Amino acid sequence: MGKSIAIITARGGSKRIPGKNIRDFCGRPILAYSIEAALASKAFEEVMVSTDDMKIAAVAKAYGAGVPFLRTPEASDDYATTADVLTEVLGQYQAMGREFQYGCCIYPTAPFVTAEKLRRAMGLLGDEVYSVIPVTEFSFPPMRGMRLEHGNLAYVFPEFCSMRSQDIPPMYHDCGQFYCFRVDKFLEAKTLMTAHTKAVVVPEMEVQDIDNEQDWKIAEMKYKYMHQHRGAGNALDETCVDGQVTDRQRHKMADKALE
Repeated sequence: MGKSIAIITARGGSKRIPGKNIRDFCGRPILAYSIEAALASKAFEEVMVSTDDMKIAAVAKAYGAGVPFLRTPEASDDYATTADVLTEVLGQYQAMGREFQYGCCIYPTAPFVTAEKLRRAMGLLGDEVYSVIPVTEFSFPPMRGMRLEHGNLAYVFPEFCSMRSQDIPPMYHDCGQFYCFRVDKFLEAKTLMTAHTKAVVVPEMEVQDIDNEQDWKIAEMKYKYMHQHRGAGNALDETCVDGQVTDRQRHKMADKALE
C-alpha cells in the first residue's frame, strides 16, 4: 500500500455540547481515542488533526498527532462539509510537497474506533475499492416507520406494514466514525460514497452518535460496559498502545494544554 494519512476533523465551537471534541470521556479527552487508534494501527505515515481551535490543537499534539496548520475560516463554518475539509487538508499537504495515495477521515468523537478496525478497512482499499465505510444494521426496520399526519399515525411505507420483520431485507446506516478512501478517487468525485464503496459491518453496541448530553451518557455507558466485559486484551484497549509516550505522560501534557 502507498503512503497513507489519517485526518481527524475537530473544529472548535460546538454549540450543542460546548467543548465537545476535548471534553473528558471516561477519563481522557474524547479526541484522544481517535488519535490513539490511528497511531496504534500503524497504517498511516501521518496522523494529523484539522482544527481551527488552539486548545484542540494543543490536546492533539499532547496525544501524538500533528497539527501542521490550522483550518481556514472557510472550512470552519457551519456550512463546510467533510469533503471541504479533506480537500483543504490534502491541498495544504500537496503545497508542502507531500502527497498521499490513501486517506482516512476519522471523527474526533468516535471512542469506539479501534486500531484493528482501521487496519481492516484500510486493507480493503485497492484498484476496485475506492472507499470503505463502517456501517451498522438498523435495530428496527426503517420500512416499518410511521409519521404523524394531523395527529394520526400513518405508515411511511404501507407496503411493508403486513410483512414480518424477519422477511424485510436488512438496512444499514453509517456509523459516523471513520471513512477510508483512495485520495485520487476522492479528489475526482469530492465524495466518500461511490459505486465502488465497501462496508465494514460493526455491532450496534460499538456505535453511538454523540449529538447531545443524553447521547454522551449512553456512549460512556456502552464504553464502560464493553471495557469491563472484554477484559484487558479487548479491542478497545489496543487503541492505548504506544511505545513512545505512556498514557500517564500524555494525560499530564493534555491537562497542561487545557490550563
